[in-house]
Amino acid sequence: MALTGRWALALAGTAALMTGTALAQVPPPSPVELPAGEHVTFDVNEGTSMALSLSPDGRRMVIDLQGSLWILPVGGGRARRITDYFNDARLPVWSPDGTTIAFSGYRDGTWDLYTIKPDGSDLRHVTQGAADDREPAWSPDSRSLAFSSDRNGSTYTIWTVDLASGTLRQVSPGLGEDRMPSWSADGTEIAYSSQRATSSLKAVASTGEGEERVLREGAVRYDAPVWGPDGQLAYVAYDPAGSRLEVDGVPVSGSENVFPFRPVWRGEALFYTSDGLIRRRQGSRMRTVPFTARLEVVRPQYQRAARDWDSTAPQQALGILKPTLSPDGQSIAFVALGDLYTVPVTGGRPTNLTTDHAMDADPAWSPDGKWIAWSSDHGGGLPQLWLRNVASGETRRLTNLTTQPLGAAWSPDGKRIAFIDVDGRWGVAGLQVVDVATGAVTRLSASLPQPGEPSWSADGQHVAISLSRTLSRSFREGTNQVVVFRADGTGEPVWHEPQPGTGIDTRGGGGPAWSPDGTRMAAIYEGLLKVWWVGPDGTPQSVPRALNDEISHYPTWSGDGRTILYQNAEKLKLIDVETGAIRDVPLDLSYTLARPAGRTIIRTGALVDSVTDATQANKDIVIEGNRIVAIRDRDPSQDAGATVIDASTLTAIPGLIEHHSHAQKDFGAAGHRAWLAYGITTVRDPGNQVYSGIEDREAQMAGVRIGPRIYANGPLLEWQRVFYKMGVAVANPPHLERELDRARRLRFDVLKSYVRMPDLQQRRIVEAAHAMGVPVTGHEIFPAALNGVDATEHTGATSRRGYSPKQGPQGRSYQDVIQLFGRSGRTMTPTMFGSLGPYLQKHPEYRSDPRAKLYPQWAQATVTGDDPMAALIGPLMAGSMQLVKDAHDAGALIAAGTDTLIATNLHSEIATYVDAGLTPFQALQTVTVNAAKSLNLDAGTLEPGKLADIVLLDGDPRSDIANTFKVRQVMVNGVLYTGEQLLTEDSDD
Repeated sequence: MALTGRWALALAGTAALMTGTALAQVPPPSPVELPAGEHVTFDVNEGTSMALSLSPDGRRMVIDLQGSLWILPVGGGRARRITDYFNDARLPVWSPDGTTIAFSGYRDGTWDLYTIKPDGSDLRHVTQGAADDREPAWSPDSRSLAFSSDRNGSTYTIWTVDLASGTLRQVSPGLGEDRMPSWSADGTEIAYSSQRATSSLKAVASTGEGEERVLREGAVRYDAPVWGPDGQLAYVAYDPAGSRLEVDGVPVSGSENVFPFRPVWRGEALFYTSDGLIRRRQGSRMRTVPFTARLEVVRPQYQRAARDWDSTAPQQALGILKPTLSPDGQSIAFVALGDLYTVPVTGGRPTNLTTDHAMDADPAWSPDGKWIAWSSDHGGGLPQLWLRNVASGETRRLTNLTTQPLGAAWSPDGKRIAFIDVDGRWGVAGLQVVDVATGAVTRLSASLPQPGEPSWSADGQHVAISLSRTLSRSFREGTNQVVVFRADGTGEPVWHEPQPGTGIDTRGGGGPAWSPDGTRMAAIYEGLLKVWWVGPDGTPQSVPRALNDEISHYPTWSGDGRTILYQNAEKLKLIDVETGAIRDVPLDLSYTLARPAGRTIIRTGALVDSVTDATQANKDIVIEGNRIVAIRDRDPSQDAGATVIDASTLTAIPGLIEHHSHAQKDFGAAGHRAWLAYGITTVRDPGNQVYSGIEDREAQMAGVRIGPRIYANGPLLEWQRVFYKMGVAVANPPHLERELDRARRLRFDVLKSYVRMPDLQQRRIVEAAHAMGVPVTGHEIFPAALNGVDATEHTGATSRRGYSPKQGPQGRSYQDVIQLFGRSGRTMTPTMFGSLGPYLQKHPEYRSDPRAKLYPQWAQATVTGDDPMAALIGPLMAGSMQLVKDAHDAGALIAAGTDTLIATNLHSEIATYVDAGLTPFQALQTVTVNAAKSLNLDAGTLEPGKLADIVLLDGDPRSDIANTFKVRQVMVNGVLYTGEQLLTEDSDD
């Protein structure tokens, strides 16, 4: 059934309510409009990561299946949904008096406690605020709830709330991460799981008084303790051998894969969930409680945008990186189209200062305006800091580090430059200072979790950066706050929260920027440019005030502190800080698509077109410009006027598509050449700093950067809390609208709804993206599959719940997940992090492959040694492999991606698919035709009319998928490169 109008998702049985003293009434949900498309409903009999609770009379149970609560008879049967799709309702518990069900819900962007009647009426909000409140448990008298919360700001602790008065009480001491509480039968104690130096189960008086007592402690992880009728303690234990139900130290669940949620005692029987099923166990007897639940998805239908790979008309450059105002306020330095530029503040055509294939980034003016410092791999190697004299053009290299310096910032006296030195995955970096005269480097910090760029105090005594301040060790997300370091490396860094309860939007260009006179800081909050007063050491003296009402990015000050330059989507703007007057800086910068001319013939020994599961022998691929015009039998008589490439001993396949990688500037131009050298001709970047991916895309299209085509996103759209530097913490719905407007104006190729984005706001992202003609992706599966989200990244990965709704323990997935992938036909990018180790064990010679030398040292070590990420994910591999096979067979579109920057991983990724049960040809399709379909790209197969993206291999991947690693030559957009060229390409050319 095609959906073209409104389709109401009503909360079953919701009635008009009165607001109680402590519980806020939740109004009935408004009708929602689903995206246009095919509506598909289906039944499932298994659930992944579902919890249960029983009614006190033993007649009914409630389960949480894919974020909704469902009621069914205790003996099994059809489940009836009692909440709508957008609560992300989890971990339900039935009150002892039988009248109410409590649960954790994520409707508004934080985890709160809710209650609802078993018939779906009387939905009420119990706790609210900025904290996450999770995992409710009823007191025996049904008057209070115990729960876990990060409301103390540093750890998860156990709290109680009195439902009549709303009184809150912390009951566990807050020495570690305390989760999953449950009450003793007499209500005097609360048991919980505690993750400190070791994992343990503990108990404390429900009043919070007295000392904790240890119930169980050991080398395994303990979760979800529940006291039985005779004082027995049931809980879930987890170690590499599996997840099991134990009672007083004795495993009782056999080989079952037990979900890590509270079991329920009913007399001597235990009810719990395992293997995607509901179980009832008494002694050695176990039976399964059957259930059926109806789920629904939408296969979205909208007009997809297509990139133009043939037009030579000029296109406006949108990827303007780090536009920086000169101290005299008269000039702007920036990076675009692969080069460093300057332009007067009056606008016009910029002056190109660097004309080469190098990767340039992060320009910074010296205080006297005579020099520009920037990061570049000018001259080869990996990026370092360089200096350029603005008047003479003289350049010199300032640093020679094994790490990659970015984010240069000059001290007020011009004698030092602060920077971050990237030395790990996803922008992990330390804070350092280099002496401009001598090149001596002083480290101010050890490696930090993806810091922002440094900014100096006026007296040169302090350096400020932004970091994410997490609220607990249980969950990695936090808020971006200002951290001030002493510039001499002494003392402890000091944290500041200028706008209480809110963070800077993004560490990737959101500030803070210290004013030259040291009295103010500027940063981006809620998408807006804001300024606040500070003391000499950066201590806030006022709350931030907004200077504008439009999406903003990357503020820099003039030397007199009167003017701030900022980015407003595709525009540069100057604002007078005192008067608020704003004027545009018109930028005349465009590029044309680099397209080769002439006719080329690749004379192959073998060819796999990724359409038919066959290896064709002795074929000629005829190319005009950048497109394949014919594939024919070998015919030297047709060679006149053509450039002939002898590949008679090689196998041609379509260019490989890396469907999930986040390009980083610290990898330099060599990182892009490495992709080509490994046969990757297209990269989908689903999350980056706001302008970085766009600059990558345009530099490649213009022929300035040698590398693959880039399909780029901006930042991960996160909600209020954020982890990655490439994420943006959306503060509220108006801020989300500003972000969506910027995405449209910068023409992002994909949008990513990230971990903490509420499902209702995710719907708005889908609506905006599909109006742009681009897909939406994320980690979620449901209600994403109903909202019209096009794709899901990772078989598991980060979840706001603390466990994955796609995978249970051991990485195993069940019928609900498999059918949600298959029935929606959505794109799935598995990212098998654990694939590299086994792949290199099978092919140890690949560890010494010379192409790895194109990467930074830490990245090389993941190939030449053991990748710690792979070791971490390794225990989940078997379950993830099974999900890939099951989802593929059910109808999902598998598109290979790795979430890494090291191209060896793409080859190990698809080899793992073969280990999972796909044929080598099917695995090859995941990295060619399937990924091209996801991108709406005219590539991915070797057929007339397709773009000339071709890889020439030494071996047939249909006989051994590992032969995709043996790349000898690669063509992208009709331009051919040999492996030797890509290894030795001079970035000055």
